[in-house]
Amino acid sequence: METIKFERWGVVPYAVAWDRQKSLFDGLVRAKQEGAAYVNRIVFCQHPPVYTLGKHGKEQNMLLNREQLLAVHAELFHIDRGGDITFHGPGQLVCYPVLNLEDFHLGLKSYLHLLEEAVIRVCASYGVSAGRAEGATGVWLDVGSPRERKICAMGVRSSHFVTMHGLALNVNTDLRYFGYINPCGFIDKGVTSLAQETGREVPLEEVEARLENELRSLLQEAVAVKG
Repeated sequence: METIKFERWGVVPYAVAWDRQKSLFDGLVRAKQEGAAYVNRIVFCQHPPVYTLGKHGKEQNMLLNREQLLAVHAELFHIDRGGDITFHGPGQLVCYPVLNLEDFHLGLKSYLHLLEEAVIRVCASYGVSAGRAEGATGVWLDVGSPRERKICAMGVRSSHFVTMHGLALNVNTDLRYFGYINPCGFIDKGVTSLAQETGREVPLEEVEARLENELRSLLQEAVAVKG
């Protein structure tokens, strides 16, 4: 299969990570168009408190004004991914794959399904039963019940079958920040984390390693199926 380079950026301001992502994304698109060599990458990082609003998101799902945002030490960015508003902060594992989907014989829908499956498997490894909710991206718990809640948000941009943005898995995230928004545009669904579900702090580096293994395995399977 195509080689994937996994990168760890640590805790990085959102604006810095976004610029790096765009540079990697633009470089991969350009290389594809020119027939030049390129590298598929999957980036792991964390961000200081920040809200991101997707290109089709609704402003009213941000419940704080500028002064209130400053008071909770958070920023707001309007970005070019799909989806509505979400929160990123310390204790949350953010994953940004910058991939040429054609190398893995994936369309956008099957790619999102793959990302969800990787997170579902990671959750299962901690004894947390997670799944998909009809009509909503990401990974959810107690789907279809009054206690339905999201543990992982997803939003992707794809152009020329090259991806950027990705997923945000709540590991030890301060969930109070989600109270300042309608997460992903929903007003009737909750948000949770691995720490909340397991009743203990979960080593983020351990979750990162498990997610890397699942993504690597699923991408290898995608290539093998079409091989």
